[in-house]
Amino acid sequence: MTLPTACTLIGKAVRLKGYAGSVILLEAPVVPFLCNGGDDTIDGLTMTSDNPYPVEFIQVSGDGNQILNCMIYGPDQAGDSSTWVVNRGFVTQGNATNLLVRNNVFHTLRQPAYLNPGSTGTIMDNVAYNTRGYVVDQATFVFSGNSWGLPANAVDIALLAGTTTGAPYDPLSALEASNSSASISDQR
Repeated sequence: MTLPTACTLIGKAVRLKGYAGSVILLEAPVVPFLCNGGDDTIDGLTMTSDNPYPVEFIQVSGDGNQILNCMIYGPDQAGDSSTWVVNRGFVTQGNATNLLVRNNVFHTLRQPAYLNPGSTGTIMDNVAYNTRGYVVDQATFVFSGNSWGLPANAVDIALLAGTTTGAPYDPLSALEASNSSASISDQR
């Protein structure tokens, strides 16, 4: 399926379920999915793009949204990942609460996710590789059971300045251990 414009999920809870073998191909620099109604679920979708666009595939706000069983990846980009176009699997807005991200694969993106200040939730049992890692910017997320493939991420989880100390990020050794020996960049 080709999405030439953004699809907005609004109003009441929506469940978007993918069919086996189907691929959503982004062919323009738009955010294809905006989960802003609360209790929205994106489940089982495969998403990629024909070019590396500087947008996320999913933007999330509201309470109780879920991203489940998806494969989200970008096209190959030349050079070191620090020079890549900033494409992301998903981005939270500050009012995104109780987000559940489970059993997804994110790869060949600048970042699997950027978690904005004030957002909360759980990121569990996902695989991320060939990225610069999850970026936590003053957000509160429980990371559990995540793993990392090859090529390796620059870091697996980056905790930016201003992000809380203590639970759920400290002790860092527990965060690393509960996420397949995650590489943590602690910039707090």
